[in-house]
Amino acid sequence: MTRFFAAAAAATLAFVPAAGIAQGTPNGYAATPVTAPAKASFVTRSTLWKCNAGTCIAPANGSTRDAIACELVAREVGKLSAFRANGADFDAAALEKCNTKAH
Repeated sequence: MTRFFAAAAAATLAFVPAAGIAQGTPNGYAATPVTAPAKASFVTRSTLWKCNAGTCIAPANGSTRDAIACELVAREVGKLSAFRANGADFDAAALEKCNTKAH
């Protein structure tokens, strides 16, 4: 019985990271453009973004600051209504600053 629960717990935990990445958290980015992006995927510097259902997600790039990642995606897809980096939403001031780089 103990083996069953251990196996069930291990199987459940195997899906947790995938769910986090799909939401752009906890170790990644999620950007919500005001208008749907024209492309389903694009690259900013060395970060691959994938867009689906109005949100673009990407893994965190340890060499890029969160604010710069936001600016790069805004430059690519336009003004953002929300941006999340590593599990934390940008506040209104940070998002406004990010959107100054939107095309």
